Amino acid sequence: MNIRQPTTMTQKQNTSSAMTSLEKRSIAGLSSIFALRMLGLFMILPVFSLAAGQYSGATPILTGLAIGAYGLTQALLQIPFGMLSDRIGRKRVITIGLLLFAAGSIVAALADSIYMVIAGRLLQGSGAIAAAIMALTADLTRDEHRTKAMASIGISIGLSFSVALAAGAALEHWVGLSGIFWSTAVLSLVGIAILHLWVPTPTRLINHRDIEPVPKQFLNVLGNPDIMRMVFSIMILHCLLTISFFALPIALLEHAGLPKDQHAMAYLPVLVLAFVAMVPFIIIAEKYRKMKPIFLGAIATLAIAELGWSQFSYSISGMLFCLWLFFTAFNILEASLPSLMSKLSPLANKGTAMGIYSTAQFIGAFIGGASGGLIFSKLGISGVFIAGAVLSTIWLIVIFPMKPPKHLSTRIIQLQKVTTSNANDIAQQLNDIPGVIETVIVIEEFVAYVKFSPDKIDNEALDAFIAQAS
Repeated sequence: MNIRQPTTMTQKQNTSSAMTSLEKRSIAGLSSIFALRMLGLFMILPVFSLAAGQYSGATPILTGLAIGAYGLTQALLQIPFGMLSDRIGRKRVITIGLLLFAAGSIVAALADSIYMVIAGRLLQGSGAIAAAIMALTADLTRDEHRTKAMASIGISIGLSFSVALAAGAALEHWVGLSGIFWSTAVLSLVGIAILHLWVPTPTRLINHRDIEPVPKQFLNVLGNPDIMRMVFSIMILHCLLTISFFALPIALLEHAGLPKDQHAMAYLPVLVLAFVAMVPFIIIAEKYRKMKPIFLGAIATLAIAELGWSQFSYSISGMLFCLWLFFTAFNILEASLPSLMSKLSPLANKGTAMGIYSTAQFIGAFIGGASGGLIFSKLGISGVFIAGAVLSTIWLIVIFPMKPPKHLSTRIIQLQKVTTSNANDIAQQLNDIPGVIETVIVIEEFVAYVKFSPDKIDNEALDAFIAQAS
């Protein structure tokens, strides 16, 4: 158990179980900022490989590098930016990050060479604000609403990705690649306006055990095979995303004969149908404890989609059907992985595990973009898709030995009278409640993080403890 010296609480505890208007406003604003930024990053995915020939020096390898370049700087700076926000303030770091993103967008918008686009994409990625946004969300919401707050941000990311694919294809037709980059710069400035005009400023900044990384814990996380399977999974998932979207627009245009100005209308219904198809599988995985078979099935579906693209690249219907398979599986995995990370991560290492997880996600995006261009230059369109199928198969082999995760939940309990002298006793009282698996008390936050089995927990004993603690 990690115990830190307490600081004076500056916020009066709100005992209402309902979410306050300030919390709703905070979640809406921060989710919007996250969505706007992801929208800007992903809008070039469905069009860049088709239009990159307009830049001097463009080659397939450099085009792929431009697609994935943002992931490199995101991966390098994600954790440092989160830690910096503890020192100089969340809003200041988020503002700096959005300004860097806007600057990178402007550099790319003004580019006449592929090297300048790559520089712009690297600069876009240097605005690594995901960790700071998560920490600010935790600052502005009570602990009992943190899960809902993080779920809202996750939904906004998923929606922004779907919108980005359709909007990017449409915008490129109307205003070209430079217009897309100018649009992303404007979206960044809109994000800054939302941050300062809509999102409240917290009265205090603290480290959140379940959100933020602790440097001393990195080796513990890296040595945990269950967690590292999930880290590997998110890296491969986003590698497959960028490697596929290097080749897919080219295949639709040059092989299947779908005009570029019709790509947006092709993507939109497929993405909607994929989202609808994903929902029952998520329900089955969570409600009926079928997470492992659903997870493995989704990975296998990705492999089938990649193989289908390699074999049916001259058929519009075949390509779009495989696109539906791909995004149904992608949505299932994108939604399941954070849940699995939460279940598998020990409470003491959860924030650090999530930091490594986020870093791996962006490393995957970089590797996918860079390798997509390289494979295309050597093996052509079918070679890219076959590589995606091979990668999916390797992923399936790595995940197959994984034990089905236990169905566990986490609860954050406010502690009014916790001190260094009684923290161990409080933890022992919680651990003695039937169904409690693990407890971590952080004195500075005045909270206990409790992981428990919903099927075995003695709710009366837990509720009695909570009533006594508050």
